[in-house]
Amino acid sequence: MEQTFRRLREAGETALMPFITVGDPDPDTTVDILLQLEQAGADIVELGVPYSDPLADGPVIQRASERALVHGITIETCLETAKKARNRGVTMPFVLFTYYNPMLQMGLEQFFTSLRQADISGLIVPDLPFEESEEVLRLGDEHGILLVPLVAPTSSERISLILSRARGFVYCVSSLGVTGERSDFHKGVDDFIASVKAGTDLPVAVGFGISNGEQVRRFARICDGTVVGSAIVRKIEESLPLLKSEEQREQGLLQIRDFVAQLKLR
Repeated sequence: MEQTFRRLREAGETALMPFITVGDPDPDTTVDILLQLEQAGADIVELGVPYSDPLADGPVIQRASERALVHGITIETCLETAKKARNRGVTMPFVLFTYYNPMLQMGLEQFFTSLRQADISGLIVPDLPFEESEEVLRLGDEHGILLVPLVAPTSSERISLILSRARGFVYCVSSLGVTGERSDFHKGVDDFIASVKAGTDLPVAVGFGISNGEQVRRFARICDGTVVGSAIVRKIEESLPLLKSEEQREQGLLQIRDFVAQLKLR
């Protein structure tokens, strides 16, 4: 993942980082979507583990989790899907986005071993406070998995502490509240991002609410990566009738690819 950011930085480019929910609408389609994302120009992808009690997910991603959970998707299924995507030729780095409870249920040692075996580069755990992250950080370092922190505008005096243990990149939350498409962002977000960048040598990515090319360009001027989640998950939702039709499946996949390609700055 570090090499991806380095390559883009040297080329004067910003990373496009889509988020998708694994298993929405099913694991095989997730693999096909990952192929389309890479072809569209995605640089790094967040693989969301569906969860029944999300803390940070807005309604669009909540619905995606519900669709995935109907099929019994677990964290193990997500990692198997990542392996299948690698076998199909997907090369971009994977960052797993999961809540802490599924990790505990699996067992932390087994969890990190499985991440390494699935070629996962990074990990985001939105409900794991910095103050309680020491063991996860240690295991991540031992297994070569980068624990990426979320930093919000309300983190204030905790920002420097969070940055001191950051790995891979720093994920700046652009808006207060849960994920979702927005027309406006937190007042003072530019100053917030600038303060984070001043406190770390790691790449800084911005997410929560970024949903169109104009917003991607707006943040690309001041950060190293932009995360687009709900807008892509909504496009998948809109394409479900096509994806479920054997005759129109390819058309649905192309719709998703074309939408993501429009977000990529070239």
